[in-house]
Amino acid sequence: MTVTLGEGGTPLLAAPRLSEQLGVELWLKWDGANPTGSFKDRGMAVAVTRALEAGATGIVCASTGNTAASAAAYAARAGLHAVVLTARGGAARGKVAQVRAAGGEIREVDGSFDDAHREARRLAAQEGFVNVNSINPDRIEGQSGAAAEVVEQLGGLPDVLALPFGGGGNTVAYAQGFTGLGFGERLPRFLLGEAARRRDTFASAIRIVEPVHRAEVDKVLERSGGSVVTLAEEQLEHAWKTLVREEGLFCEPASAAGIAAVEASRPEPGSRVVCVITGHGLKDPDAVERAMG
Repeated sequence: MTVTLGEGGTPLLAAPRLSEQLGVELWLKWDGANPTGSFKDRGMAVAVTRALEAGATGIVCASTGNTAASAAAYAARAGLHAVVLTARGGAARGKVAQVRAAGGEIREVDGSFDDAHREARRLAAQEGFVNVNSINPDRIEGQSGAAAEVVEQLGGLPDVLALPFGGGGNTVAYAQGFTGLGFGERLPRFLLGEAARRRDTFASAIRIVEPVHRAEVDKVLERSGGSVVTLAEEQLEHAWKTLVREEGLFCEPASAAGIAAVEASRPEPGSRVVCVITGHGLKDPDAVERAMG
């Protein structure tokens, strides 16, 4: 049984106003259009399908919210039990609601995302759950399909790929996906936006102190000539507001980190830049009240 909710095939949208402001040809890969509203769904479909094929009775993950929402939905589709671990108070309200609606079991951990991640690994090792975090290669394999979508929609490789940097799984997945498309060792230049305040940034989806995939990300950056841009809260908030007010795309704050990285680093004029917008704004409705009044 293939477990699917119709994930993937998300739009690649031109951003004419931001292109003019930034001096580049800017495109927006709108992954908020996935079934649970985030980029996690491509990988979760593969991971849950493989877990079901292996005879699993349940799945487990640690999450700042989007993985949890996706895991709960795909587990429900597969008839599996989902246990999701979050740092206490660390997941946005919209994502918690998605987990509860799908019947997922939420366990809050005192500490950080990293503490939740350690507990998820323990449950997988000792209690037989399948871990569906991005340490599971099935997740990366599923997410890597987004690279093929970008190339098909754009008609070739972008010059720059900009995306948020939390745990680093999506960076690894895109690099894997581009590598399998017949371009040899060529990659777009990866431009990653991370929060300076990783522990407590208002962009909760990238509130990860120790990126699980840091070593792999470093290799991708070396291969692609890319870089990490460390962003202040004001830069993240500005990019988030600008995206919706200039282009009408309402994302959660972390999803605008790629835009903020482009604003801060200013790629070569005329470059063809794809920004991956990872999650829908309705994931974190409280952020609007906090930042926009």
